[in-house]
Amino acid sequence: VQLQASGGGWVQPGGSLRLSCAASGSIFSIGTMTWYRQAPGKQRELVAVIVGGGGTNYVDSVKGRFTISRDNAKNTVYLQMNSLKPEDTAVYYCNARVQIRSAVSWSDYWGQGTEVTVSS
Repeated sequence: VQLQASGGGWVQPGGSLRLSCAASGSIFSIGTMTWYRQAPGKQRELVAVIVGGGGTNYVDSVKGRFTISRDNAKNTVYLQMNSLKPEDTAVYYCNARVQIRSAVSWSDYWGQGTEVTVSS
């Protein structure tokens, strides 16, 4: 199973970016999908999570600005980021909990990270 993240880049404060993370390979089912970020010199933090049924949760600092969504037919999770701030600058990583066959245990997989820079 591979996760391919994309969509990062440079944007001015107040701008928007949309991150994507597509899972591929031997996939029977995908459960929770999560976006994390790691800013320079800081620990990785959870940004947004979406469970298989569509329920979502966000870290307080992005509530009202970021929206996580998923397309189960495409095995893809998205992160729409609006009203970006310099403090959103980080490498963003996606994570997915995947079941590769029926009745086997779930495993976590990580994307390679996509860099987001917010500056003027």
